[in-house]
Amino acid sequence: MVNKVVSLEQAVDQYINNGDSVVMGACLEPVIPFAAAYECIRQNKQELTLIAPISDILFDIMIGAGSVSKLITAWSGNVSAGLGYNFRRSIEQGIPKRIEVEDHSNFSLGLALLAGAMGVPFLPMKSLLGSDLLNSNPTLKVFSDPFSDEKLVYVPALNPDVTVIGVQRSDEQGNAHLWGNIGLAQDAALASRKVVILAEEIVSNETITSDPNRIIIPGFKVTAVVHCPGFSHPSPLQGYYKRDHSFFHNYHKETNDFQSFENWLKKWVLNIGSHEDYLAQLEGRIEDLKIKNTSLAAPVNYAAE
Repeated sequence: MVNKVVSLEQAVDQYINNGDSVVMGACLEPVIPFAAAYECIRQNKQELTLIAPISDILFDIMIGAGSVSKLITAWSGNVSAGLGYNFRRSIEQGIPKRIEVEDHSNFSLGLALLAGAMGVPFLPMKSLLGSDLLNSNPTLKVFSDPFSDEKLVYVPALNPDVTVIGVQRSDEQGNAHLWGNIGLAQDAALASRKVVILAEEIVSNETITSDPNRIIIPGFKVTAVVHCPGFSHPSPLQGYYKRDHSFFHNYHKETNDFQSFENWLKKWVLNIGSHEDYLAQLEGRIEDLKIKNTSLAAPVNYAAE
């Protein structure tokens, strides 16, 4: 069996290319792979299309760093503070450059990735009928069902180049457990050409196969596995870390003009050599965010006879 464990630097260097479409933040507010985003910036990845229903400030940081040419998303900003200054500067002023936005609802983006995972060209939906998204996103089209004449919205499939997903644990082959809010992670991974996993822990295959229903994606679909404790900071990871609310609020205060954002970027990304150095700069803060309580699921009996 192939050992797919590589460093974060190797994974980003080898599997995320300039111009790629990349899913980052498929679980909505938790489990956002910030460590991969920072490494993309350090490696000067350019012209990326970022895909996610919501990725909190990850999108905003990468827009400000000049890494993004397009968003395919339902929302971009800073969840607890509201506004993402870099997103707004890009759209209104073209700073540092103007990006394209393909608007979706959370549901339509989920359907697009599900269609990609199923290998079908589109899936239909009803809830966008009458919405302004049909005006802002020309890929969403109204059509009549040929069997009933019912009006539906055509949602074309998405097949990203790469999906970066975070998990609590993975084996060396990429069979991974993810629990809590999984969002669109499974559909995004199955729809993508390459999958990079950031794992809080690397465990044995026996640990993974002891609970097969919790496997978010089979190892044969995974391109690379990165052992990356703390990868999701400042977002939460179920059972491991709480959300670092103050980090998000400080980001909002410290990025209200572009020069201030550049100073923030130097401090937290560009002047830091690695994810390990990032954690060290947090000065023990990550320890304070660790989950102290235990709330275990009931045992499951998989015996067949």
